[in-house]
Amino acid sequence: MGEHSWSLTIDTERLILRPQQPNDYETWYAGFSGRLPKQHQYDDGLVSLDHCDCQWFVDLCQRHQQEALNDQFFIFGIFSRRTGQHLGNIDFSTIRRGQHQWAVLGYEIHNQHWKQGFGKESVRAALIAGFETLGYHRIEAAINLDNQASIALAQSVGMQKECLRRGFLYEDEQWVDHFIYVALPSDLGLVEKPPEIAA
Repeated sequence: MGEHSWSLTIDTERLILRPQQPNDYETWYAGFSGRLPKQHQYDDGLVSLDHCDCQWFVDLCQRHQQEALNDQFFIFGIFSRRTGQHLGNIDFSTIRRGQHQWAVLGYEIHNQHWKQGFGKESVRAALIAGFETLGYHRIEAAINLDNQASIALAQSVGMQKECLRRGFLYEDEQWVDHFIYVALPSDLGLVEKPPEIAA
């Protein structure tokens, strides 16, 4: 990781996961503007891009860089290796380092690209990078109790259902229960390592 910039590229058979750059604006815009109408309760569907001009995107990329350098958030664009299309985003939020090495995973594939396995492919690759490169030991995802698609995805990449957290997130003007799915390195066949803790 450079002193003033952060870059981590994750390659899979069909995808490239990497920090978004200012010159990604057109493909990023096309990904969001090409979305289909809302497909289910947990799909954002079409979103307003009225304020999202090129300068807004430059500022967004710079903010993402700073958040990564501060070890707060690591946000990756998901791009098609074949076409260069922006397919979605995936991110890690650091909760606690030290003896915990604990993070939250978030992911989203634009709905016009669903049912092609991009979610599973990107999440599994990101989890491996989260353990091996970013140094996390525990990566968890909070999932609505009836979000069957997200539950199936978490299970398909080896995440384990750990618990139900009551009133865990504030959504739609109410506190909502969530299932917590967790991955440890051993769940993906990786070696468990002690934390790297600064002296």
